[in-house]
Amino acid sequence: MLLVLPVVWQPGAGFATSLKLATWNLGWLTSRAAGDPALPDGIYRRNDADIARLAAYADHLDADIIGFQEVDGAPIAARVFRPPGYRIIMSGDHVAQQVGVAIRGSLNVTQNPVLTALNVYPPDAPHALRSGLDITVSDGRASLRLLVVHLKTGCWENTWTERQHACPTLRSQFAVLDDWALERNDSGEAFAILGDFNRRMTAGDPYFLSLTRDTPMRLTTAGRASPCWGGEYFIDHILLGGQARDWLTADSLRVMTYRDPGVTPAQLSDHCAVSVRLAFP
Repeated sequence: MLLVLPVVWQPGAGFATSLKLATWNLGWLTSRAAGDPALPDGIYRRNDADIARLAAYADHLDADIIGFQEVDGAPIAARVFRPPGYRIIMSGDHVAQQVGVAIRGSLNVTQNPVLTALNVYPPDAPHALRSGLDITVSDGRASLRLLVVHLKTGCWENTWTERQHACPTLRSQFAVLDDWALERNDSGEAFAILGDFNRRMTAGDPYFLSLTRDTPMRLTTAGRASPCWGGEYFIDHILLGGQARDWLTADSLRVMTYRDPGVTPAQLSDHCAVSVRLAFP
């Protein structure tokens, strides 16, 4: 049975005892000029008021770490996740839809090599797929390895054997995630994979099960439906592996919906921020 989540503003807490972890697709957040060949025709161009509204929502979200997607570089990301409260790390892909992370200034961060293997397209493909941003955060006592992703769109709930659309590409990307998770499991690391999976995953979904054959993981959105923009199934997920599976605070899954009558998804985002709380040992 699917349950719709309550919408709750939840204040932050010290990383020594609790960590609020979020993922948020910001929907073509770019400062590129109109007509730039990297942008699709007709893309909505946010104005200063739109960005200020997003920044206010980021303040309300009040997360310690936000993995974000569809952002064209650190300068515009910093207008939403403002310093000195947050530091910005980007994947550095040469695309207009990069992934990144905003991190509280008090956390220790190690940036690991970007997971370029998620670009499973051949070198001569006209467009590249997005890399995964790989970091490790620590409070000096416990550490958490994080992989922020934005996977291929178009295989929302198709069967595992689907040979058309985006499904073969998405399966290849899931194989890369499986390898990454297995390495974390073998090294005894607590880890999370978070972001826009472009897949309506459930605990019984064959794509999710393909990740858990070798490495047990917890799908924090399992059994839930999202209230975002009137209600939908989750495609933005937070997966926990290793010791992090036991760090999830019960009933902490939240979706931050928008409260601006008359404001469209294009002005804010067609995605809502999804968050959980982790209790460190």
